[in-house]
Amino acid sequence: MVTSDQRRRQLAREKYERQQKRRAEARRRSRQRLAIIGAASAAVIAALIGLIAGGVFDSKDKNDSAAEPSASPSLPEPKKSPSPAMAIDDKAKYTFDLKTSAGEIRFGMDASKTPQTVNSFKSLADKGFFDKTKCHRLVTSGIYVLQCGDPEGTGRGGPGYNIPDENLDSLGKPNEQGQVVYPAGTVAMANTGRPGTGGSQFFLVYKDSPLAPSYTPFGKIDAEGLKVLEEVAKAGTADGAQDGAPKTPVTIEKAAVTKD
Repeated sequence: MVTSDQRRRQLAREKYERQQKRRAEARRRSRQRLAIIGAASAAVIAALIGLIAGGVFDSKDKNDSAAEPSASPSLPEPKKSPSPAMAIDDKAKYTFDLKTSAGEIRFGMDASKTPQTVNSFKSLADKGFFDKTKCHRLVTSGIYVLQCGDPEGTGRGGPGYNIPDENLDSLGKPNEQGQVVYPAGTVAMANTGRPGTGGSQFFLVYKDSPLAPSYTPFGKIDAEGLKVLEEVAKAGTADGAQDGAPKTPVTIEKAAVTKD
């Protein structure tokens, strides 16, 4: 028969063994957690190294096109079709009259400085190309422009041909950043950022804007038209961003080019 003293010793031994077993299991689990954490940390570090090497944490956001004024007034390559034959007096001055849903905007054009551009715009206006089209883009930071002239209203449309750049040295010598100031009231051609890629899209400058001298300046907005632009700009964009569709819709109801 097992004595009470022997029974106490047996129970104590069993308790000790259970404690040792639990401690061993706890150590095993701790080692397992550490191994998992170590592997995860290594994966995170490797990912961070990859991101840093890829430039994700550069101080300049490479996706922020609005912060790059030289890239802002842009459009894609148009489908190819013949450009219009020269049919204007290349020594005369013309007026482009835009009757828009936001008000009337007029600007003068000097064919002696930009004959190809003026000829193209007169040809398009005479065909009603700009009628019922939307000014699809307003930029309110970095540069200050309203962009129009896209028959699709998306920033991707054009007339199907390109016109050459003109008058690019008229705004003076570029600064150290390679930019000149496009003064408030200037009308200039949009393009893809490459030479000779202008089409039908143009931008109206409502406040002095620094840009690379890559966009043909071909018009000067009158005082009343500039006030209309400033009111549109004051309302901002539809979604509150710095670059997007204007909150105040601007539809060109009728466009006409006439010789002065």
